[in-house]
Amino acid sequence: MEETETTVPDSPAVREPNAFLHVYDVLADAIAAHAFPGCAFGVFANGAVVLQDALGSSTYDDDAFPIAPETVYDIASVSKVLATTAAVMLLVQQGRLQLDTPLGDFLPGFVVGRESSQRARRVTLRHLLAHSSGLPGYVEFFRTASTPDALLRACLQLPIQAEPGTHAEYSDPGFILLGKALEVLTRESLATWVHREIIQTLQLHSTGFNPPPRRRSHIPPTEIDETFRHRPIQGEVQDENAWVMGGIAGHAGVFSNVPDLLRFAGAVLAAAKSNGSLWSRTTVEEFAQRQGPAGSSCALGWDTPSENSSAGRHFSARSIGHLGYSGCSLWIDLDAEVAAVLLTNRTWPDRKSQLVRDARPAFHDALREALLS
Repeated sequence: MEETETTVPDSPAVREPNAFLHVYDVLADAIAAHAFPGCAFGVFANGAVVLQDALGSSTYDDDAFPIAPETVYDIASVSKVLATTAAVMLLVQQGRLQLDTPLGDFLPGFVVGRESSQRARRVTLRHLLAHSSGLPGYVEFFRTASTPDALLRACLQLPIQAEPGTHAEYSDPGFILLGKALEVLTRESLATWVHREIIQTLQLHSTGFNPPPRRRSHIPPTEIDETFRHRPIQGEVQDENAWVMGGIAGHAGVFSNVPDLLRFAGAVLAAAKSNGSLWSRTTVEEFAQRQGPAGSSCALGWDTPSENSSAGRHFSARSIGHLGYSGCSLWIDLDAEVAAVLLTNRTWPDRKSQLVRDARPAFHDALREALLS
């Protein structure tokens, strides 16, 4: 297999000074409207980083620290692609994993002892990746489960609400179970395997689960939690289910920054163009294809642009990406060979603001139009 190096320079390539002015205007307006207190952002195009910058602060307080391009954020569900899906891609490519393997082959407790055991036997890893397993979208396991084992048991016992493959519902429990299946296969913690095989291979120096305590004060806080942990959440995973699981889960828990996410995106684009340092072109193409049922925008682990997409109007149908509840996003256009990262803590100080829904497509439109100018 021919390998090509993924080139992601440490500093942005030279661009016209005013090329991205509208991008800055869009983000500054969003900060002023309190869509989020600050953001870090970047663009990969033409084989290099062409924009990498930041605006605003960590919170709305006077003593908040300024955001820098290197600022590490809780990327929430973007973890699903950077960690879990990336791991599945590599394991499938290595021949160690088949997508149509039933989940019950790895986690027998998903099948044994339930009334709908026949339906459970038909749930495959492909269904979990495509969010078509029939499992519910979100469950507050943390309200009753206080340990990782208790949470996993509750997840294994969830009702399968639809015949696998017939109904699409974005499912955190599905990715919790997928992450556990990978741990059974690799006989390692998801964090350990991902760190060695993906994070270290791609030299993602600021990425990982559970940031060490000494770095937490430099991470923008996600919220003031008044219902569960009863304190500000900073430098630890915001997602409560992932927190009960020790900060390591298939659906959330990764922290990262713009340089690392652009490097990751560059590796995906290098693989899609020929063969990269981790994945082959065939692997990327397979995982970028939309899955059933009809109407779903889900590929395998990745999302694709739909009507009124957060990716805006200019990302092609051959684009893959993911959003994070904390206000983060990653979009990769395989046709244009462009990737965009936006990191925010839009949930500070609480989860009420939904203004990021307008800011994201406006940001992506502005940067794609700047690249065309």
